[in-house]
Amino acid sequence: MNYPNGIKKKTIEKNVIYKNRGMNLESDLNLTNSYYIENNIAFIYKKPTPIKVVKASYNESGNRVIKEAYYSEPSTTDYNGIYKGHYIDFEAKETKNIKGFPISNIHPHQIKHLRNILSQNGICFLIIRFTNLEETYLLKAIDFLNYIDNIKKSYVSIEYIKEKGYLIKEKLLKRIDYLEIIDNMEVL
Repeated sequence: MNYPNGIKKKTIEKNVIYKNRGMNLESDLNLTNSYYIENNIAFIYKKPTPIKVVKASYNESGNRVIKEAYYSEPSTTDYNGIYKGHYIDFEAKETKNIKGFPISNIHPHQIKHLRNILSQNGICFLIIRFTNLEETYLLKAIDFLNYIDNIKKSYVSIEYIKEKGYLIKEKLLKRIDYLEIIDNMEVL
């Protein structure tokens, strides 16, 4: 369409793709958890990795600056909190592997932690993002543990994850709305 004075209307491309707008899984989960907290839905937090400070100094502003530190103990999983009176604990991982999720991405102490949470009837799971497929799944810890206990492979196959897991569709405010899946899993 031509406008008066020879100004042409710019064509707007209709097939704009909004997926993966530069955000990684952890950022998406942190935004989601902030939404849950701000709306009094759940209180789930990113767990800090425990460190021991060895050397520190003070900068010109009088703020303490860590110069040397090390991990004081292995961390467990990435996130934990409470939802509808139930303890929730989960690990979040990204992979570029399109065949499946490498089991080596979960450390033995994290596997032990998942088993401990399950033994106390906690709700625990993995959130796995396949970056090259642009898909994010919730896989219950029990299904993950059954796989690694019974199938001797170096990765959890994508077919297994698609069969046992739950595809999480990205949303605007609740980017990775995993609680919607928890509600539908009948674990509450």
